[in-house]
Parts: sequence; structure tokens; C-alpha cells
Amino acid sequence: MNRETRTAIFARLRDANPEPTTELVWHSPFELLIAVLLSAQATDVSVNKATAKLFAQANTPEGLLELGLDAVRDAIKTIGLYNTKADNVMATCVQLLERHGGQVPRQREALEALPGVGRKTANVVLNTAFGELTMAVDTHIFRVSNRTRIAPGKTVRAVEDRLMRTIPKEFLKDAHHWLILHGRYVCKARKPECNRCCIQDLCESKTKLLSE
Repeated sequence: MNRETRTAIFARLRDANPEPTTELVWHSPFELLIAVLLSAQATDVSVNKATAKLFAQANTPEGLLELGLDAVRDAIKTIGLYNTKADNVMATCVQLLERHGGQVPRQREALEALPGVGRKTANVVLNTAFGELTMAVDTHIFRVSNRTRIAPGKTVRAVEDRLMRTIPKEFLKDAHHWLILHGRYVCKARKPECNRCCIQDLCESKTKLLSE
């Protein structure tokens, strides 16, 4: 895909959604960090239900530690892997207090050192909470990037690096949100809704579904 086509794609995505953001509900970098940590193998809807219950009881590292592991587990037990996630939440709270004064660090290395936090989670926090130019490649973005040929790659990291290298800088801050929302609601895994896709004429997929 050439730069002109890629620029046109992101211009259309921007026109359709000028101020995209995550569908996770959060009111502080710490709440976002915990929500993203909980979102692995879970929907945003299910995470929002769990965090609404959890954050109503405590929404700071100190508060969650005081609340205790059992209460955290109970609040998030409706989402997958909740036992492991609860352990990571508590360990992350301890590390935030011991190493970062209770604040969410703005450095990738420090974020990735937190229990349960990998590169994708760090990228989401850096981009969404702090406005950094990062690309958190999940299954939706990986699929859209390869299917449309915006940034084909065999691995998540390869796709991330190619997106970071080829997306025009004016679109880079919001590109993560546009791509994930496009993959979630239009360019779906099993049956992409090409007939209502705003970029279907620019997409380089060889398997477009343009009729029922």
C-alpha cells in the first residue's frame, strides 16, 4: 500500500470519528491501567462492569491494597482469569507505591515491569492516558492491518513497527483507536461488513464481501 492510499484511509477514519477513544471507562491513569490489565481475554463491556464495582470501593493503589485480595477477586470474578488478574492487580499496587510514589509511570520500561503488564498494555496507557504516539496491536488491529494491507506482518510486533513507521504522523495519536474500533464493528473476523465500510474502495483485501 502506498502512502497516498494510507493517508486517504486515515483521513476517512478521522472524518467518521474525529475524537476516538477507548471504550473502557476510566477517570485516572491508574483506573485505566487496572482496566487494561483486566481486559486480557475479556470484552470491554465485561471489564467496565467489573471495574464499576471495584472502583466504587477503591480506585487508588493504597485503596485497593487496603480493600484486600479477596474483595478485589470478588469484584472482578465475572471476567476471565480473575484469580491471576487479582494477584497482578495487588502486586502492581505494591510496586506503584514502592517504586513510583503511587503514580502510574510514563516510561515504557517502568510500565512493562509491572506485574501483568506487557507491551500492549503499556502502549494503551501511554497513548490513552498520556497522549504518547504508540500503537497497541491487539487481535482487531492485527487483522485489519493484514486484511486491508495497511501494514501487513506475521507477528504483532512486526505489525506494530510497520504501523509506527508508515502511518502519517498527523494520524498517529488516534490511529490505535480508529483501527481497533474498525476491526470491532466493521472489519469483523468472520464476516467483515464491507458494504458499510468507509474505506472499502481503498482496502487492498482480495476477499471483500460487497454483497449478501
